Amino acid sequence: MASSSSSIYGSNPPEYDVFLSFRGEDTRKNFTCHLNDALIRSGIITFIDNREVEKGDEISSLLSNAIRSSSISIIIFSQNYASSSWCLNEILEILECYKTRRQIILPIFYHVSPSDIKKQNGSYGEAFAKHEERFKEMKEKVRKWRAALTQVATLSGWELKPDDEQ
Repeated sequence: MASSSSSIYGSNPPEYDVFLSFRGEDTRKNFTCHLNDALIRSGIITFIDNREVEKGDEISSLLSNAIRSSSISIIIFSQNYASSSWCLNEILEILECYKTRRQIILPIFYHVSPSDIKKQNGSYGEAFAKHEERFKEMKEKVRKWRAALTQVATLSGWELKPDDEQ
């Protein structure tokens, strides 16, 4: 699958079929690892960041390159996704690829409502209150994160509620 779409990507065809964006503490050892395993078993080449600890606020060049080298980004929105500036920076890069390279974005709403993400209510509202305090000198950055979440939350995706897993 990775070798298709070379015209969209110019002379550099995608290295990965799927980039997985997720909040590690929420879904790494349950939903995300199972999804990644299922994709691999299906012959899909994935990129998953297996580091446990955030090493700074800016997206690393490794992740940025992996996003740009993917055909599809699957964003697994979870309770604490918006609390991570790292995840929010990934969304900005993913949206840039969506606009410039027609990368496909598939959102999964894992135990969260698309409406709460779109409107930044609940845990998303709490996360942004903290971001606004922490990044008060960088209001434009926080505004871009908010706009990106609103845009991605309007895309068609899958909503998984706790009752769905039983």
